[in-house]
Amino acid sequence: MIDYFTQHLWQLWAVVAVVCLILELTAGDFFIICFSIGAVFAAVTALIGGNVYWQLAMFALFTLVCLFWVRPFAKRYLHRGEDTRVSNADALMGRQGRVVETVAHDGFGRVQIDGDVWKAVTNEPQDIPEGANVRVVGRESTIITVETINQ
Repeated sequence: MIDYFTQHLWQLWAVVAVVCLILELTAGDFFIICFSIGAVFAAVTALIGGNVYWQLAMFALFTLVCLFWVRPFAKRYLHRGEDTRVSNADALMGRQGRVVETVAHDGFGRVQIDGDVWKAVTNEPQDIPEGANVRVVGRESTIITVETINQ
């Protein structure tokens, strides 16, 4: 039984490579794929007759090469602009919407932006009536601050 495993160790390395690729799909940060690449080179080493020590050495060597050279290159070119991209409620700043429930100058109202309805307040001295077009100028948690758009 042990003879079989030592003669077909490349299959184990291939399974490790595929499992690491699947795990990389869930993470997406180009870290686990380095182990997959190392496992591919270990499988090739096993196929050409390298012993277990050579396989482990190839796995470690190519995993480290990927971690220090391939991963930074991939992150730089495939995740370009990710640090400056706004998301969630921060992406609402400057967006325009329509008032669906009057926004009182001393209370709350509701504003619809792209199909989502947000609780809103205003800094204006008068109420913003239902149906008015507004622009988001600030936010506090999930409550947005809006102002009327002069048309």
